[in-house]
Amino acid sequence: MYLRENQIVKNHHQHPVMYQNVIVMRHSERLDNVEPLWISTATRPWDSPLTQPGRVLAFKTGQGIRKNLGFPIHRLFVSPFLRCVQTAAEIVIALSTVNDAGGSVKVSFENGLCQMLNRINIRRNIAPKDGNFSFGISQLEAMFPNGSVDNNYQMVYKEAKVRYQETITNLADKYPTENLLLVTHGEGTQVALSSFTKDVVEHKVKYCGYVQLRRPIFVNNHSFIGGKLNLQTHIGQNGVTYISSQDI
Repeated sequence: MYLRENQIVKNHHQHPVMYQNVIVMRHSERLDNVEPLWISTATRPWDSPLTQPGRVLAFKTGQGIRKNLGFPIHRLFVSPFLRCVQTAAEIVIALSTVNDAGGSVKVSFENGLCQMLNRINIRRNIAPKDGNFSFGISQLEAMFPNGSVDNNYQMVYKEAKVRYQETITNLADKYPTENLLLVTHGEGTQVALSSFTKDVVEHKVKYCGYVQLRRPIFVNNHSFIGGKLNLQTHIGQNGVTYISSQDI
């Protein structure tokens, strides 16, 4: 159940029992943007892997998240596109190398974090001619350390713009007592920024750029209820830049 924070305080006169953090991140550097000829021989040209520097960037970003943000990541949700999965895998490995991380992050695949699977959003020259965008989830699961993947998780969206904002809020509501990291695409990260910031007119997200959202969690009738998600990221931080109408 998702309620605005002021409604909760007004109706229940409560103080938050904790705060939930939600990180929404763009994937790392994709190979087809660096080596355009890769698509000519690729069996899945719409599903580019990362470059090797992209893997390193993802790993270092994972280390930085755990060391600098001051809170643990409990669950990671990832778009099943290969570039997102490889980014997430490097982050999970990085988190497991940091004290107190303990490899305890649970990983789940979520179609709601995908790009739109159609020939408008996927480049026309690389989209499958039969329109069949499919993912081998079992092979993707093998990229993560043993025990990381949460096999009991049921996707919020079975189909992949109904939806980035809804996915973020629905996942936060589903796990209100846990901090989440969502690995998605540039558009998804932009939505996380613009949906929780007033008067945003332009924004750009670099590879592995991310926004941090935070909200208070209240208890009502023995249930945890989340307040409003608020943007914690500032202009120029974490690979994200944006311009407010007040700056124009």
